[in-house]
Amino acid sequence: MEFLCYHRDRTGSLPLRHELLEAHWSYMDQYAKELIARGPTFADDGETLTGSVHIVDLPDAAAARAFAFDEPNYQAGAYRDVLLRRWRNLLERTMWEFGGGATGGNRYLVLGLGSGPAADLDLPSERDELIAYGPLLSDDGDTWLGTAVLLRAPDPETARAVLTADRYAEIEVHAWEFGGRRS
Repeated sequence: MEFLCYHRDRTGSLPLRHELLEAHWSYMDQYAKELIARGPTFADDGETLTGSVHIVDLPDAAAARAFAFDEPNYQAGAYRDVLLRRWRNLLERTMWEFGGGATGGNRYLVLGLGSGPAADLDLPSERDELIAYGPLLSDDGDTWLGTAVLLRAPDPETARAVLTADRYAEIEVHAWEFGGRRS
């Protein structure tokens, strides 16, 4: 089962995040084979960290909760909240298989949060810039709760347009980049 985990930073937690960087990476190293995508999000300035995204394939919701809440930054209080939702990988690949590579261009996390009849379950016709794409679901996988996308786009407005705007209560767009240890 695939899950999207988005830890949102607590204001002023950057020094703590820097202090725990090795602990965070070591923790994530334990999940290297299960990770579909990962990376930090940034404020509009493109430099200030605002959170950390992980899309991971785990056995069940209990394992996903353990993954999210045992994470060192969470345990130390660096995050203000966690969005944890079941997710379906419609691209059937990891971010490392993205043809556009790990760098170059602007990257975004787009979260469409909604309810009711599912929207955007079909992949957009323009797929070349999609890094990860899929619906957010309830733990049992039966209820659609939104859509999460990682993509390369020229600007936030273009990134937002990948979702059908009137189908969501809210659409968030966050600057994002590939994460993990630097080689």
